[in-house]
Amino acid sequence: MNTKSTSTQNHKSGTEKPCKFFLITISSSRYKTYKDVSNPEQADDSSGQTIKNLLTTNGHDVTQYMLINDDSNTIQNALRSAVESDADIIITTGGTGLTSHDVTVESVTPMFDKIIPGFGELFRFKSIEEIGTAVMLTRATAGVTGGKAVFCLPGSRNAVRLAIEDIIIPEAVHIVKHTKD
Repeated sequence: MNTKSTSTQNHKSGTEKPCKFFLITISSSRYKTYKDVSNPEQADDSSGQTIKNLLTTNGHDVTQYMLINDDSNTIQNALRSAVESDADIIITTGGTGLTSHDVTVESVTPMFDKIIPGFGELFRFKSIEEIGTAVMLTRATAGVTGGKAVFCLPGSRNAVRLAIEDIIIPEAVHIVKHTKD
């Protein structure tokens, strides 16, 4: 049974083409070990690899990968580079926790032109089945900057799998349609 309304289906029509993604892994410990690499395989980055595999398996392209230090200036510079690229959507993974070293959200959200609050809400709602009340610890967020959607995901493999499979892939082209207007 299809639960989507006819108006929703019509609104999403013409949104079947693949998207280009820019992937940024934010991890001080991983960066210290691997430095500047061009793909998650080179950095033993299982979350980044999960994201890349899920996107490419579903017909999308990961056009660029960056591994960076969990530092506000570095994160903002990486986001600026991603916005200037040909990517449609930017995904960050890591640095969304509560430790003093987790500065992704504080670094990225001031750069948003618009916030997409429904992403974080839906991510936490879907995550509760897997992690229970610990869901309150995630600060996953999303927004739009420079005409591109930005999704800030936790660093765990299960978290990125959930976000990519259940939320981002089903809406990616639809989101790009709106952010390009």
